[in-house]
Amino acid sequence: MSIASRYRQPSDLPQAIPLFPLAGALLLPRTDLPLNIFEPRYLLMIEEAMKADRIIGIIQPQEKAVADNPLLESVGCAGRITSYSETEDGRLLVTVTGVCRFTVVAEIGSSTLYRQAQVDYSGFAVDFVSETGARSVNREQLIKAFRQYLEANNMSADWHEVEAVSTEVLVNTLSLLAPYPARDKQALLEAPDLKSRADVLVALTELALAKTGSISSRRMQ
Repeated sequence: MSIASRYRQPSDLPQAIPLFPLAGALLLPRTDLPLNIFEPRYLLMIEEAMKADRIIGIIQPQEKAVADNPLLESVGCAGRITSYSETEDGRLLVTVTGVCRFTVVAEIGSSTLYRQAQVDYSGFAVDFVSETGARSVNREQLIKAFRQYLEANNMSADWHEVEAVSTEVLVNTLSLLAPYPARDKQALLEAPDLKSRADVLVALTELALAKTGSISSRRMQ
């Protein structure tokens, strides 16, 4: 059963989920996030999620958070574990596919080593419908900013592939790949729809272009 047919509305998702705090990570609906799990508490979390509904919540610690139990952002994204393998040295290599964003209602006190929370998906019902807001996205402006950024940083892309993908894939993939700090990733996550996310992405890219010399280059194929 596909993700889209399995989860069609907020009530299809569990209201209490395990949380995986991950600084700088971004998971969006219908995108994939590969994870290399090695910390004992998260190995346990993944194993227990695999025995249940396979849903975990990816969420960022607050930027200034320190210690082992940091304060968390209020918005994260629930994803389903769609790929799972074990390595000889005891790590787990998993892929989490985004389903729907959530707001943390309250953390749940439990005996588990990992954190859990009661969450609310109602503010993000748009996540269950692909391409929501896509027609309002200025693709030309987004691709132009993307092209300028790549050229400024001696990077390249397959432009035929870029032009061929859907607007949702374009916006969300660029959001995932963008080498921006955690606070900017959070802004991309919390953008209400694709148009808003694209607007944030263009604004961040234009800001980065103004600071091109301070941004390390990498090749994007």
